[in-house]
Amino acid sequence: MRYQFQSEQGNIAFKPQYFTDAIKVLIIANVAMFLFRYLALSQFDLAEIFGLSPGDVWPLVWQPFTYMFIHGDFFHIFMNMFVLWMFGSEMESIWGRREFLKYYFVTGMGAGLVWLAFNIGNAYAVLIGASGAIYGILLAYGLMFPNRKVLIYFLFPVKVKYFVIFLGAIAFVSSWGASGSNISHLTHLSGMLIGYIYLKSPWTWPKFRILFNSKLAEMKYKKTEKRDMRRMKMQHNIDRLLDKISEVGYDGLTEDEKDELMIHSRHLGRDLEKD
Repeated sequence: MRYQFQSEQGNIAFKPQYFTDAIKVLIIANVAMFLFRYLALSQFDLAEIFGLSPGDVWPLVWQPFTYMFIHGDFFHIFMNMFVLWMFGSEMESIWGRREFLKYYFVTGMGAGLVWLAFNIGNAYAVLIGASGAIYGILLAYGLMFPNRKVLIYFLFPVKVKYFVIFLGAIAFVSSWGASGSNISHLTHLSGMLIGYIYLKSPWTWPKFRILFNSKLAEMKYKKTEKRDMRRMKMQHNIDRLLDKISEVGYDGLTEDEKDELMIHSRHLGRDLEKD
């Protein structure tokens, strides 16, 4: 899979022609959760269950995933879904649905975990929104199409690479600013950094996959080896008892030896059936 290439200089972005499969599912899921939260707000707040909070991430272990589907108000979800559609549609078309979703959730969940690490002592803080993943997509778009132009306020053309650098700088400076803001600039910055590492270090993820597969293969080998050793031991005991039967007959076996022969024969037959 090729992660970087450069479009023709002067090509204008913001022209997706359709909703790709993953984009469609993500937008529908986010909008459905937003409407459900709004309708249920008089009874309970979904953010308390599905938002990411240091105070109850344990035992609510799904929060690093589900917090991305909870949004605060209409402007919050509209901007996130708008950017997801405008930039994400082409990314999915290039990468494919599977790779796009993997990148989306790696950056989104990774950004949430970074935020969690920095807010571990604040039990009442709650993080919601897909902004970590959205900023990861913006970073990927900037790396792939650095010389494309976006229209700021639909009026001023700016190259994507400068647009992304500007957003990153804003997120970096704001992440060290006043803590009274309800915008998590740390999450924005984390999404971009994780996305950059993901795209610039293609060896990282195959290495983890190889390590995981090797460990899995090693476990399977040890399990097979253990089963074979057990089977050999049972077969040895059966052969010993059969030799005794050939010498003194079946009635010459003790009750314990008869039980042992029956148990070993049954287990050995069961293992052979599984093979």
